[in-house]
Parts: sequence; structure tokens; C-alpha cells
Amino acid sequence: MKRSILITGCSSGIGHDAAHGLRNRGWRVFASCRQQKDCDRMRVMGFDSPRIDYTDSASIESGLAEVLEATGGRLDALFNNGAHPLSAAVEDLPTDGLRAIFEANFFGWHDLTRQVIPIMRRQEEGRIIQCSSTLGLVYMKWRGAYAATKHALEALTDTMRVELDGTGIDVILVEPGPITTKFRENGIPWFEHYIEWKRSPRRKDYETGLIPRMYDDSGSKDAFELPPSAVTAKLVKALEARRPKPRYYVTTPTYVAGYLRRILSTRATDRLIKRI
Repeated sequence: MKRSILITGCSSGIGHDAAHGLRNRGWRVFASCRQQKDCDRMRVMGFDSPRIDYTDSASIESGLAEVLEATGGRLDALFNNGAHPLSAAVEDLPTDGLRAIFEANFFGWHDLTRQVIPIMRRQEEGRIIQCSSTLGLVYMKWRGAYAATKHALEALTDTMRVELDGTGIDVILVEPGPITTKFRENGIPWFEHYIEWKRSPRRKDYETGLIPRMYDDSGSKDAFELPPSAVTAKLVKALEARRPKPRYYVTTPTYVAGYLRRILSTRATDRLIKRI
């Protein structure tokens, strides 16, 4: 039987590339998307594509049931991937907005993962891989909400890895950093819905900094930005290594963040972050 993997957030970017890359390596890929229209598009490409929206617990349950029906109750790997930003100064983040991003980037991941663990326990093997971020290791201006979800994910994943030791289930973090995706673009509706930036004492900072960058459609790239295939390459290692590492860094900024977190004081890190 082909090894099976459920990947979330496959409509574009990291998830989309991972789905194609793993199918090419012989995996049976269940490429889930949040919207049905994207699931339909993936099915045209030949993928199984259950609809899974992390903010919809019914879709998590039904999407996983669809996978298990197709595989006879087995699942070899889960790659939690779909997420979005809510960029703003922390003082301008309404609590409802923070709840919404945690629902999509953290609580939904936990819900799906908890439903997958009993399956892998029965098999006595499986791999749960979480797509984290450089901002799971450090922090950055305007990115407080997203960084909070990724720091929470890091802590929960590290704890899971220890608790599931000896079960045959490996729990692994992949930490990309800047990747060429629609990440900034996908955050615009959330920003427009939740952030009253014109009333903020930092309005000028929004006008000269965050907003031009968020709405930039010139195709400009961040320093050290890599294509989604760079994440897929590390995902393959996490899935196929006999003894996988707990963490896989992808881009130069993530390697640097991991190193600096170990050697810099908080004050020194703050000084560095202020300059970015």
C-alpha cells in the first residue's frame, strides 16, 4: 500500500507544493483545502481533497472521516499547514481578532491532531508534522498575533513529542521563514476586518510601514526568501528519515533565529528586532 498523508492548506503555497512533491514520491496525498472550490480544483489535478477548515470542527471531523474511509482506517502522516496572519500593533488587536487567529492557526490544528493520534496509536506508528515559523522562535513588530500562535504551537508540539515518546508516533516541527507565498495577501481581509488603524496612535507607522508592504503587489521578495519547494524538501526528510529530527529549519533567517535565541540576551534581541 502507498503511504498516506493528510496535508492541510493545499490551495496554494507550501501546502500546494508539498502535495505535488509527495505525490511525485509515491505518497497517497489527501490535499485538503478550506474552501470547497479549491478542493474541486485539487480533484481536477487528481488529488483526494477533503474539505477541512480549521475554524469549523464539523469539517475537521468529516474531512478526516473521508480520509480514513479511503484508506481503510490508516493514516501514516499528518502535515498541519494552513494558517494566516493578522498584522497590527498589539495595542490595536481586538480580542475577538486574536481569538479568530488562534482558532485558525492553533485550536483547529490541535483538534485535528487529537483526532489523528488514536489512529496512529493503534498502528503503533505515524508522523505528525507541524508547519511553524521563524516567528515561533523569535518575534517581530506588527506580527504579535501570528507570533503568539506559533510560540504556542512550538510549546504544544515540544510537549507532545515528549509525551508520545515510545508510541511509535514522531512529532516534528518544520520552520520555514520567508517563503514565496500569498501569505501577506491572505492577511489583508483579516486586517481590514479587525484593525481600526486610522484611530491608532501609530497611524503614521501604518501608513509608512505596514500598509505599503502588505498591499505591495510588485512581486518584491524578502531577503533570503525561498520557494515553497524548499519547505517540501525538508518535509520529505521529516517524513522519510529513519530517525527524524525534532526540528527542521528551512531558510537562513530561521537558522539565524535559532542560533540567536540561544546566545543573545532579551535586551540584545529587542535591539535587533527594532532595526528590522
